[in-house]
Amino acid sequence: MEGEKKHFVLVHGAAHGAWCWYKLIPLLKSSGHRVTALDLGASGANPNRLDEIITISDYARPLMEFMASLPEDDDDGKVILVGHSFGGYVISMVMERFPEKVLVAVFVTAEMPNLVEPPAILMIEILEKTPEEVFALCEVEFDKEQERLPISALFGPVYLETLMYTNCQPEDLELAKLMIRPFKFFLGDMSKESLLSEAQYGSVKRVYIVCKDDVLTKQEFQERIIKSYPPDEVKYIEGADHMAMLSKPKVLYQCLLEVADEDWQSCDAQLQKEGGSAE
Repeated sequence: MEGEKKHFVLVHGAAHGAWCWYKLIPLLKSSGHRVTALDLGASGANPNRLDEIITISDYARPLMEFMASLPEDDDDGKVILVGHSFGGYVISMVMERFPEKVLVAVFVTAEMPNLVEPPAILMIEILEKTPEEVFALCEVEFDKEQERLPISALFGPVYLETLMYTNCQPEDLELAKLMIRPFKFFLGDMSKESLLSEAQYGSVKRVYIVCKDDVLTKQEFQERIIKSYPPDEVKYIEGADHMAMLSKPKVLYQCLLEVADEDWQSCDAQLQKEGGSAE
């Protein structure tokens, strides 16, 4: 219902942490919404080292534990999940594990798996097409058997400046240089075909936010993600680079307010009454 206060759970992308939402959090709180931003494993201020994070489940554990702590069967307590970039994979895992606790999931220039292919397929395609000179801008550990596929990486300053933070303020780029940490790709884990299901992951409403000036995940590729598994709604942000929460925080905030104001539960009830589905 319009004006009702919601609980936003913000999930950062690879190498980042809860810190990257620092502009968006006060905007959402100023409208009375509750906001939780978590550091995933070996990210941000999380105490784990990267070598302690073996699987994507290890990486996602802080978020999974938080979701498990939320009350069961509380329609008013359902969260709005917001996943950025690689965080799209993580919120997909949450949607699979806790669909009853998620009101709607928002993918911000993010990977959004479909139900036909293993989640890793799109990521592998991106990596295989990545030029050597781009890899050279990062500290990368490659798979010994599949040399073009990385195991882990640390973004270098030129990579951040020319691919991710292209429309951000200089101070945000400098903050990123200080705060980012190395990350893993978890391609083995995400190559499993049974990771997501229609009954769980597929039952949660989805919104995709396209960042039109994203140099890293270009708009054409974002549109391919959308086409491969059409969400319930698509929104566009002009001038947003890959880090929309920093380059266009007020516009992203307005998009999220619109999501919060939509009556997703009534939509579900109407579909059930009509015996239909969202697809």
